[in-house]
Amino acid sequence: MALGILDTIGLAVTLVFAIPVAIYGLEQLANGEALFGVGLLAVAAAMVLVPRYVTTPDDIPGKAAERVVGSAVKTPEKNEPDEKQE
Repeated sequence: MALGILDTIGLAVTLVFAIPVAIYGLEQLANGEALFGVGLLAVAAAMVLVPRYVTTPDDIPGKAAERVVGSAVKTPEKNEPDEKQE
């Protein structure tokens, strides 16, 4: 799936916070704190994946609008001739 500009910016901001958590989790794994390190890695992964794949109440109007626009607007195929040319 291609990300829009706002989705890309949102992912970048999320990564700013998730990467340090993941690095600290890796450091804890290297120091022998396996449970704490794995827990931090899981938290970092959840920070990135949950907003991407879980639908929240704020997402519902946007998804509904995408369905309406998608059903109303047909994108032309590459092989179809342009209707303006007669």
